Amino acid sequence: MMRKKRSTNRLLPVLLVLFICGLLLGLMQPLDAKANQVFASEKQRVVVLEVDYTTYEWWLLSWSNSQVLCQVYVEHENWPVPEEVLHYCGSQIQNQWLKTQPCVFTSQMTSASQCSGLYLHLANKTLNSRTIEVKLPKPEVFVSISGCNPQPPQNRCETLPYLHLEAEEPLPNEQVIRIQGYINGKEFSCPGAACDIPIPPTGQSGVSVEFWADSSYGDSSERFNAQVRMMPWGDFTNPEKSAQDSTTYYVDILSSQYKGEGVSSCSEIWSAFAPVGGPPSWLTTPQLADGLVSLRPYYYLAGSLIKSGLVDATTCERGGLEYTGAANACGMELARPLVNEWQNIFDSEIIRVANETGIPAQLMKNIFSQESQFWPGIYNKVTEAGLGHLSDLGADTVLLWNPSFFTQFCPLVLSEETCQRGFGNLDLADQEMLRGALVQKVNAGCPDCPLGIDLEQANFSISIFARSILANCEQVGQIIYNSTSQLAGEATTYEDLWKFTLVNYNAGSGCLINAIQRTLNGNLPVTWPNIAVNLEPACRPAIAYVDNISNMPQYIEMPVSTEVQAPGGVPEPTASPTTTPVIVTTPTPTPTEPVYPADPQETPTSYP
Repeated sequence: MMRKKRSTNRLLPVLLVLFICGLLLGLMQPLDAKANQVFASEKQRVVVLEVDYTTYEWWLLSWSNSQVLCQVYVEHENWPVPEEVLHYCGSQIQNQWLKTQPCVFTSQMTSASQCSGLYLHLANKTLNSRTIEVKLPKPEVFVSISGCNPQPPQNRCETLPYLHLEAEEPLPNEQVIRIQGYINGKEFSCPGAACDIPIPPTGQSGVSVEFWADSSYGDSSERFNAQVRMMPWGDFTNPEKSAQDSTTYYVDILSSQYKGEGVSSCSEIWSAFAPVGGPPSWLTTPQLADGLVSLRPYYYLAGSLIKSGLVDATTCERGGLEYTGAANACGMELARPLVNEWQNIFDSEIIRVANETGIPAQLMKNIFSQESQFWPGIYNKVTEAGLGHLSDLGADTVLLWNPSFFTQFCPLVLSEETCQRGFGNLDLADQEMLRGALVQKVNAGCPDCPLGIDLEQANFSISIFARSILANCEQVGQIIYNSTSQLAGEATTYEDLWKFTLVNYNAGSGCLINAIQRTLNGNLPVTWPNIAVNLEPACRPAIAYVDNISNMPQYIEMPVSTEVQAPGGVPEPTASPTTTPVIVTTPTPTPTEPVYPADPQETPTSYP
């Protein structure tokens, strides 16, 4: 029995070796194409690194008896932050520590044991190391147009354009071997890192394109998307007659990967194309600052210039001012040269920010005209500030709906650890602190400055307002999707979406949500006239706000007007009438100001 048992034991290693060899031979067999594809798709771009770090051990001790109540471990040189103390010590000790006053010796207090509360002591520093996984960047694919150079805003081509895809591999020893994708559901594949595909004619809404790149590393890029529209134009389609018009193609691309000229951030958010041939004039960005020049008689701006001492109106009645703070006729006449200059000093920065963010420059200027008349101080007891009159509600919108802006701005006010929670997860006190800080950030009022306004700060605030408008675009897109189960560009038009964004910016999301619900409940399309009709009474001032911005004319060579207008308000007549200004509309025709019916009788439907 014992010999048999030993014999069996001798066979086990042999069997084990044979099993392993068989397993290895099986693994060495060639995998089929499907298996290779699965294997490649699962390959991860990571590198393992060993990094050194220092652990700092802090003790929280009682002043009275030097007893160690808690130990806190951090990996930075400075004192632990309250969140770290809370993690290691609990809320009771944290609160006791936060309430501790400095221990200062006096004639009555001669010993540390007489002090109350807790103090921090650095007890130890330890050098450690750890291994971490670092994700390597994947390839990217960018989309543009080849065969022509479409210039915004019309994006017109005189020759048949091609969709150009170009991939980039960030790893030095690897390359892109193929670009693949689908155009309106039809598959395509191109070898190498570049691909030119003829664009078929599309309808107004364009066609969807999905594309990605395969790398020699054994993996693929993310799958990117684009909406492409190509609209042939002219008489060239008639085979029986000679063409009267030259062949023209209007090409538009909406994609985060677009590398052509022009940025259409809100169009991309909504998946909404501008009208063929370009947007209306109030939604354009001129190439040069001269394209934004205006000469409007801003009475509130004139009043602000007088009050700041930049214009001497002491020869006028009441010092050139009305009781509202706006300039009277005499004050306006004296302030007119500086008013003309001041309303155009921000044009260059507006265009720069427009090219950077995709927010139309004319739209921003029209908003600033309506909101502040280009005086970027504080109004209404610090509830609104800056060129665009940013309020706490507006600050809330940009911090919540523009995460990239929040990520940049929050660490300027709160700790990195706190900011990582996201705005919606912050304590109410922290949210309030961020809102207040952002409103103050756009305030360019400066009593100590020579002009009473910090122009550098005013220029800086334009970028913040552009991000605020982007946030409102995001919110509008989500509101429409929640209400209609459609992308914003599928539910309504590009121009109407901008008008909805203005309602959201001016009156708040609640007004827009309820108006959309009332419109849908009436089985009506989601258009601006229908939304305007269905705005609740408290929200209806937004109608004039939208119409003023979208139909704002250009004013030239005007005599002094009788109007006194506060920012965002309705003009008020002065005591003595003068000549009415001459109005010249913009080169691109704008629609006549619509007449909206009275508020409908049906009860508003609350948004769920």
